[in-house]
Amino acid sequence: MSERLSSPQTYMLTNGRIFAWKTFTSRLAELEHPDFMLGIPLYSDDSATHDYVVQAQGAFDQTVLGLQQLARFGLRVEIRVVLHALTIPRLVQLAEYIYRNLAFAEHIALMGLENIGYAPRNMDSLWIDPHDYQEQLEAAVEILSTRGMNVSIYNHQLCVLKRSLWKFARKSISDWKNIYLEECGSCAVKENCGGFFAWATKLHSNYIHSLPSL
Repeated sequence: MSERLSSPQTYMLTNGRIFAWKTFTSRLAELEHPDFMLGIPLYSDDSATHDYVVQAQGAFDQTVLGLQQLARFGLRVEIRVVLHALTIPRLVQLAEYIYRNLAFAEHIALMGLENIGYAPRNMDSLWIDPHDYQEQLEAAVEILSTRGMNVSIYNHQLCVLKRSLWKFARKSISDWKNIYLEECGSCAVKENCGGFFAWATKLHSNYIHSLPSL
């Protein structure tokens, strides 16, 4: 016998800028979908940095206004921050900005860089070893989590993360593009680690190593 889901989950990735227009956002809210969430990237608390990352002038202002309009109409949002050399310098300030201005967000996803889209051709300016930004990542997570915000770390390996961050790390990489390196073979926490994107055989942290039994 076939069964129909009473409340299927729907998740949409969007830059969020269209929602700055109240009329558009109100029409979306009229759908009254019971389990709908929008994932929207925010790369900095500094408008110039965000605009540079997305290569669109005025994008920061439109994105923030869009987020606020979504909240006004009761729509659920997740804020996604991709961690790379352009976003790390103000990551702590961004966490503070999110708490003070976008506390309605249901989830904050701090995401390791994925080598897709425009990233490969700009990797020289984007890549930073995750080992080298652990202090900033820990501080940002603490700002959000201690104030009751739901925060997760995606696309990072446990051996690179500080132990204090392990409880926030998620196995987020889809099965079809998830791999483990040779160094991971004897790792005691491999089953709990999210592993790597398939492209990691070409570029990954210099600090990957197997961990002993805890």
